[in-house]
Amino acid sequence: MITCLGDMFFPEVGVAMVRLLRRLGVDVEFPPGQTCCGMPLFNSGYHADARAVAARTVKLFADAGHVVVPSGSCAWMVKAEYPGLLADDPALHAEARALAARTYELSQFLVEVLKVSGVGSTFSGTLTYHDSCHLLRGLGESRAPRTLLRSLEHGELVELPGSDECCGFGGSFSVRLPEVSTAILDKKLASVEATGADCLVACDAGCLMQMAGGLSRRGSRVRALHLAQVLAPEGPP
Repeated sequence: MITCLGDMFFPEVGVAMVRLLRRLGVDVEFPPGQTCCGMPLFNSGYHADARAVAARTVKLFADAGHVVVPSGSCAWMVKAEYPGLLADDPALHAEARALAARTYELSQFLVEVLKVSGVGSTFSGTLTYHDSCHLLRGLGESRAPRTLLRSLEHGELVELPGSDECCGFGGSFSVRLPEVSTAILDKKLASVEATGADCLVACDAGCLMQMAGGLSRRGSRVRALHLAQVLAPEGPP
């Protein structure tokens, strides 16, 4: 599942994810009919519309052995909210629960399902990691991304002070309350630059869009990259 932000703004993340999974021996399929997971609708209160998206997505991925998502937010939506949205239809509810059980955020899939602690990649420099809100609080995951980052040859992971604090994106929150969003972002980026890291890593396109934009406006030397891009440098998928 590539996610709508990945499709529209970060196609390179999807390519990196496919490259990485294939390198690890995974047979990757991409259902071309997939759309947004419905989270923006759900968070804005349009639950009937979000339910329609969920019902369609459940059917689209019905035959998938595992569903791997390069986004803690979208993985959380499928795992935590789809069963409730489809609770009034016993058949769809059962399918939603089954899909939730086999849906994983990328780092979780690598560490929990494939049982790898490293993927044999190299990174020259220092990295710091931002815990996206849904991956950390929704899925309870902080260990898997760090395990993979620590495995990078020549790379050094430096812990980010306040790594568990929001970057200020929050989907439509950043549009509705831009001043608050910017204040939260400024605090986050000051902490990032204080680490001296060369690269800021996250597992969610929304966080990356927010933080990369802020770093660019600051003229910062720090690069913001998705975990998949760090683990699978550029090349053919």
